[in-house]
Amino acid sequence: MDRVIIDCDPGIDDSLALMLALSSPELEVLGITTVSGNVPAEMGAKNARKVLQQMNRLDIPVYIGEAVPLRYEYTDAMDTHGKDGMGESFLPDAPGTFPSADAVEFLEKTLEKEQVSVIALGPMTNLARVFSKRPDLIGQVKDLISMGGSFRSHGNCSPVAEYNYWCDPDAAAVCYKLFADAGKKIEMIGLDVTRKIVLTPNIREYICRLDPETGEFIRRLTDFYMDFHWEYEKIIGCVINDPLAVAYFIDRSLCRGFDSYTEVETEGICRGQTVVDSMNFWRRKPNSHILIETDSRRFMKFFLARVMKKQDGSRWLEEELSLLDTI
Repeated sequence: MDRVIIDCDPGIDDSLALMLALSSPELEVLGITTVSGNVPAEMGAKNARKVLQQMNRLDIPVYIGEAVPLRYEYTDAMDTHGKDGMGESFLPDAPGTFPSADAVEFLEKTLEKEQVSVIALGPMTNLARVFSKRPDLIGQVKDLISMGGSFRSHGNCSPVAEYNYWCDPDAAAVCYKLFADAGKKIEMIGLDVTRKIVLTPNIREYICRLDPETGEFIRRLTDFYMDFHWEYEKIIGCVINDPLAVAYFIDRSLCRGFDSYTEVETEGICRGQTVVDSMNFWRRKPNSHILIETDSRRFMKFFLARVMKKQDGSRWLEEELSLLDTI
């Protein structure tokens, strides 16, 4: 079982990613840390606890992280995720309180004690704060999976940039540089693979039929998201980026990529762009593993088999999921 910290900014697709992580026996989630991204860090923490309540896992602590990027003015993505960050479902807050420690403290103290993996689903501000202060702790990170960036695909908030890295480009740049200095790699799950993961209305209705409780929760989260994607991208459905990062962490065969040296641009019209030296012009040791291919149908079966509550491994479930090939 892999011990992990999930650093996120919930967010609709973050919420779905948390559902997947909490439904996966391969993972022991030590804690959830939030950062300002899709929504402010405090709102994201409340949203994470709403998901924990849905999954009956309020035992997992949620730590509130950095409220603003390292240098730029903070720009949220609530136009995409709704005023509450959860598709304007306006679910009631979960009971309980947050730990007194903040996200950076929790990350630092945990990494001092043991090797853990980090699945980063939002801007990398918390991680940049920790590793800038304590670069020695990079050696304690078993794996760092970052949902962010883009290699060949166009951006989703500028012509060239993915939102998480655009929101705080300095934090992403710091993390890639420090990992290069430490001789380690960040595994970048960017838009090249994540925008292939589309939750369609048909698949959502399929979830509702097999597991009405989970399906209705997902419907409440994604109605707003689907409307947004149709209005701005003419996609029937919604791109759910973050669950792919969790799925890939569990099963590396879901995506394929290559090692490269990568830097993140922090200025001007290319702010947040990931500059991937795929042709090795710079002759530098790779500091990243860039994912470029995925099997979207295989991912969707993986996702549904875990988040639905009828996870008994039965032949019935396998036969039901095989119907996805006809959707």
